[in-house]
Amino acid sequence: MLSLLLALVVFAVLVPILVPMLRGAVMPPANNRFDQAVYRDQLRELERDIARGMVNEPEAAGARLEIQRRLLAAAGRPESGPPRRGRSPIMAGVVALVIGGGSIGLYLLLGAPTLPDMPIAYRKIDAPTGGAGADRSVLTNASTRLRERLATEPPNGELWLLYARTTASLDQWENAADAYRRAIDLGQKFPAVLSAYGETLVLQARGVVTPAARAALTSALDADPKSDVARYYLALASEQAGEAGKAIDMLQGLLADMPEDSPMRGEVGKRIAAMAKAAGLPVPALAQGRPAAGPGPDEIGPDAAMRDAAAKMPEGERKDMIRAMVARLAARMETSPTDLDGWLRLARAYSVLGEADKAADAYDHAAALKPGEIGIVMQGAEALLAGLKPTDPIPARAVALLRQVEIVAPDQPEVLWYLGLAAARDAKPDLARGYWTRLRNQLPANGGDAKTINAAIEALAGR
Repeated sequence: MLSLLLALVVFAVLVPILVPMLRGAVMPPANNRFDQAVYRDQLRELERDIARGMVNEPEAAGARLEIQRRLLAAAGRPESGPPRRGRSPIMAGVVALVIGGGSIGLYLLLGAPTLPDMPIAYRKIDAPTGGAGADRSVLTNASTRLRERLATEPPNGELWLLYARTTASLDQWENAADAYRRAIDLGQKFPAVLSAYGETLVLQARGVVTPAARAALTSALDADPKSDVARYYLALASEQAGEAGKAIDMLQGLLADMPEDSPMRGEVGKRIAAMAKAAGLPVPALAQGRPAAGPGPDEIGPDAAMRDAAAKMPEGERKDMIRAMVARLAARMETSPTDLDGWLRLARAYSVLGEADKAADAYDHAAALKPGEIGIVMQGAEALLAGLKPTDPIPARAVALLRQVEIVAPDQPEVLWYLGLAAARDAKPDLARGYWTRLRNQLPANGGDAKTINAAIEALAGR
């Protein structure tokens, strides 16, 4: 269809140029007849002016005489001159060759004739989420605050990464791509970041896997050969390069590594069918995935018999049983990295076991799957803060998470308390006083919490 349309365009351009060159001699128009018609019209106009009284008789007589003289002179001239141009088939052939051949040559040089069409039905379109207006307002405010902080902290790779995820949630692909690139340059070269950067470049290019996107996705795949995102978009890159068979094989390999109950299998299957149909290939049978893991005790919780048995176990054996259940869930998450609920369950399980760092890691995975949900980030901070003694330092990782929450929810009491505590222990009394004063202003003046905050502020006076 594209080739036919291009041929029609070239034909439409060449016709008005070549037809005059291929016609016979063209005679110029008869100038004497045109002049005679003009002079006769002038005589009629003069008679109308006389009838309206606009020209008196002596003036009319002189004008009439002059027009008649010109009319006679025009009648005495020859009707036409020599032909102005004749046939030129050689020139027509040269013009057709230069325009037509040059157009085809430029397209072959600069275009992509092997690139298949990408109908709208086959393109990735993000579905709108519920409560989009309110969520978008929160994300927009967070994006503005992040941008202001980045103006004063440009070498902060974690901040650039948070800004990239926030702007990507707002569909601001250009800003997100730039932020991902800066974060990567500042050391955030994790497979998930590289694949997110590549995906953002694809979305920025309206579904085309550009060379920059392909390079980022290839780097992500080198770092994590099981990266679903990188494998999917690199398959699209092969399709767009005219290698539909290779693209289908790549997606079949992706399906083979997916659990049979993965919700993504349906979407990948539709993509394979679309690729085969567009390339004129038979639609293949979809590759079998890994067996679906049935719900285990780590997912549905222990039944009554298991709880009774656990209650009768010694403390050490009971903890071993719990750890075995958590280990099974962790193993399942390795093969289902896009399961948001699974990561949250795993994070809560690690929190119960007191393994704060592992809980925070799981919350990080969950936050990456839902960038706009700041509550997940807060849960990660709480997991790191749980069980701390009054004299224990605030973990730097928890402080970083609290600062992320502060950008979106600057007046959250828990955030203000712990950031003030971290500042006090870092010998920054003015910063601590600022946080705690903001917190105190939110509390009832005579309440016990307000008194505790006042005592903490007074304790800063001697520092």
